Amino acid sequence: MSQSAYRTHYATQVTEAEIGQEVTVAGWIDRRRDHGGVAFVDLRDRTGLVQVVIYDEELARPLRSEYVVQITGEVRERPEGNDNEHLSTGHIEIVSQQITILAKSDALPFQVSTALENESENKLPGEDVRLKYRYLDLRRPSMQSNIRLRAKMNAAARAALDNMDFCEIETPTLIRSTPEGARDFLVPARLVPGSWYALPQSPQLLKQLLMVGGFERYYQIARCYRDEDFRADRQPEFTQLDIEMSFASQEDVIAMAEQVLAAVWKAAGFEITLPINRISWQDAMDKYGSDKPDLRFGNEIVEMTEYFKDTPFRVFQAPYVGAVVFKGGADQPRRQFDGWQDWARQRGAKGLAYVQFSGNGELKGPVAKNLSDAEREGLQQAVHAEDGDAVFFAAGPRESSQSLLGAVRVEIARRQGLLKADEFALTWVVDFPLFKSTDDPDDDDVAVGHSQWTSMHHPFTMPSADWIDTFDKDPAHAMSDSYDIVCNGEEIGGGSVRIHRTDIQDRVLQVLGISDEEAQDKFGFLLEAFKYGAPPHAGIAFGWDRAAQILSGANSIRDVIAFPKSGGGQDPMTGAPAPIPPEQRAETGVDYEPEED
Repeated sequence: MSQSAYRTHYATQVTEAEIGQEVTVAGWIDRRRDHGGVAFVDLRDRTGLVQVVIYDEELARPLRSEYVVQITGEVRERPEGNDNEHLSTGHIEIVSQQITILAKSDALPFQVSTALENESENKLPGEDVRLKYRYLDLRRPSMQSNIRLRAKMNAAARAALDNMDFCEIETPTLIRSTPEGARDFLVPARLVPGSWYALPQSPQLLKQLLMVGGFERYYQIARCYRDEDFRADRQPEFTQLDIEMSFASQEDVIAMAEQVLAAVWKAAGFEITLPINRISWQDAMDKYGSDKPDLRFGNEIVEMTEYFKDTPFRVFQAPYVGAVVFKGGADQPRRQFDGWQDWARQRGAKGLAYVQFSGNGELKGPVAKNLSDAEREGLQQAVHAEDGDAVFFAAGPRESSQSLLGAVRVEIARRQGLLKADEFALTWVVDFPLFKSTDDPDDDDVAVGHSQWTSMHHPFTMPSADWIDTFDKDPAHAMSDSYDIVCNGEEIGGGSVRIHRTDIQDRVLQVLGISDEEAQDKFGFLLEAFKYGAPPHAGIAFGWDRAAQILSGANSIRDVIAFPKSGGGQDPMTGAPAPIPPEQRAETGVDYEPEED
């Protein structure tokens, strides 16, 4: 509805149908242009722009960019030759009769005019300035589009889930600290000195309790919090579309999730083909070096361990050797190959071995002279290369070598212009291990027990049917009923079948080194609930910020969040986090020390 106390129409609602009528519009002055006694103003509101013509110099003189105004005037067709085909209102204009300044604006720290949007990437200040004045940054059309896209995503997801008889339920954001793989944000409980709430990393345990409570089909657009170490494109608070189903298998969850994805992508103006392809976790690692593979292009990793089993080259005398082809990369100058070495070292590798197939059977590069004649002879065929290609190698432990090659194939694709933002390659990654070793945890991992094993997903993930009886006897090879949905090399959702039997849960906790006493202390409420008839259940959570970034084509998740934090969790706009006065600190009970008996 456009009619209000300040307007009869939004800007883009003024069309050729209103020619000859009086309308009132309200918004910001996007741009002003003076042409010898006649001024033109582009008025901007949430729908777009409309041009206003001002013949009265007294009305035009005080107007400045970003003033908030109300304008009443008559709609007319633009003079011949003055149409603007780039605007939906480009065939009409409003001849002003009355202008009311509702609010003035100081000179802006940076320009937000729609007219500059197409070239704004070169004119915008650094991100810290944009975040400090986020309310101005949000006026830019691209930011408006991103945030409104999220609203469409929310509405589409809700409609799809409501149609499948799911119930939207809010869960609390002040809970008990529970082990979920990252650090909790803690909140002091003033009325219980020495005690703390935690902000939820996810609604995981609470939604499982809703299944015990008999709701059977739950969802929530949930705020989640993780106190992780700095990562460039992570946020300490983020949004999940959180879903859980009772009496459901992995196949049931995947079928439901695909309907949600199709609805969300359609709301953004795209179609996806169902069913979505699947790949096992092991195949994803072997072929693409990642459990979130980017499948917008091919160029699979070629394992060369067997090929080099008798090699004289000491670097390739390793438990794993793999290769990635750079099509047409042989003619790169030496300085670019040196740049690849720096690129690899930035990722923690010692370097990146390579060869060049320059044609006529000639093999170049530092590695070539270290290979045997037989290895040189058959190498081009073994790696599926052609004349003019370069080949990069990684050798060492399987996981780290595959990870490096996975990054290489994506970087090659980026340099070749193959990573198109409006193409979407979705795939399910399935058949995950149940556990992973704690020998080399991610920076933000927090061990939840005292064991060499931690959960690949979380401690409440059901072992696969083949491993129910033996997972605790062979944790290194045990598999789980879990699944991730990946798009363009980003994980946008993950879930699993949950453990609903106390005997299986007890055995999983034992593998993780969590004692009965510790389990009772941390999440005894869940274990207690399972004693009273817990149905089989499964679920999934979508990373809503990441999905919005992919659908909008934004460069960062910060560009699809209204008020994000900068690197390190800082908020340049409000100054958070910030110290608190001593009296407020004392009131919180943070420094409470219990009295000795």
